[in-house]
Amino acid sequence: MDEQPPGRRTGAPTIKDVAALAGVSYRTVSNVVNGHKYISEATRTKVEAAIAEIGYRPQLAARQLRSGRSKLLTLSVPFVSHPYFAQLAHAVVTEAEQFGYDVVIDETRGLLERELRVAAGFRTILTDGILFSPLTIDLERFEAERGATPLVLLGERFRSTRIDSVVVDNVRSSYDATRCLIESGRRTLGFLGDVKVGTIGAAPADLRIRGFQNALDEEGLTADPAHIVTVSRWDQSSPDGDYSREEGYERTTELIERMDGLDGLVCANDLLAIGALRAFREAGIRVPDDVAVVGWDNTAEAAFSAPSLTTISPDLHEIARLAIVAMLRRLDEPDAEPRTDHAPYSLVRRESTGSPRTD
Repeated sequence: MDEQPPGRRTGAPTIKDVAALAGVSYRTVSNVVNGHKYISEATRTKVEAAIAEIGYRPQLAARQLRSGRSKLLTLSVPFVSHPYFAQLAHAVVTEAEQFGYDVVIDETRGLLERELRVAAGFRTILTDGILFSPLTIDLERFEAERGATPLVLLGERFRSTRIDSVVVDNVRSSYDATRCLIESGRRTLGFLGDVKVGTIGAAPADLRIRGFQNALDEEGLTADPAHIVTVSRWDQSSPDGDYSREEGYERTTELIERMDGLDGLVCANDLLAIGALRAFREAGIRVPDDVAVVGWDNTAEAAFSAPSLTTISPDLHEIARLAIVAMLRRLDEPDAEPRTDHAPYSLVRRESTGSPRTD
């Protein structure tokens, strides 16, 4: 067995090792590590050099427990590879930095046992709070399993009067997407992305189809039930869940057989819309000449599809900022009245819907 060189210690370096190397007391090292302001620059530089030389890692967990804050948030989303949630994660990490926080990303894949773990507060993760976008868990189970860790809900899977939440108005945004088609002269409209009642994802889908129906009612139009397309499968092993390009392509391929004058299609998200664009292209159906298409999410892919996709663009950075502000408020005021914040969105017009009519 190889012997350690003389004077070389084994195991992780300690604060006393740093003190010995720097020629100061261990209390001085502690003051440097904790950012004490009454330390000379020369001493601080000497201690930091010693820390770097021997690879000392301060016991952050102990320091955090003493201060009561870990400066760490957890973002829990269904699918990290889904473009919307990937962009949301980027926005949360970026905005959290402005408040001096780091972010851990958790993926539930829509599995109930993983969402129950989130609702309970993880218990094994040292986090100040959780930003949670649920997919499967219902309100009753969520509130029954609720832990003590502060939590902010993202989206409209359900509303709880006892929990802070940040939402984008699904009804109004879907209404605006539908109005965009109507204003381009479309009269026979369909909706891609309905979900069967009582299944995963039904709540947001119900809200978006309600906005679609509101716009039709306002114009005196009626959608053919054959043009309301339900996503037919839920594969939790899929990196995007059910609202995928593949599902959009397959369901639109079936829809083409019963189009019967369909000239506008509202899609519940961009991935479904991009799948629909391919199905139309393969069938020789021109977009937007024969049928106009609109999505929801404003993923990066939407701007580069052929044709480029008109879509609802939620302000992800504002969603992230509002969620973090709500969390910090909850940490500072644990007994404050919960509230719901609405993040803005916009309609981004591109080639898939053509130009608004001018008559």
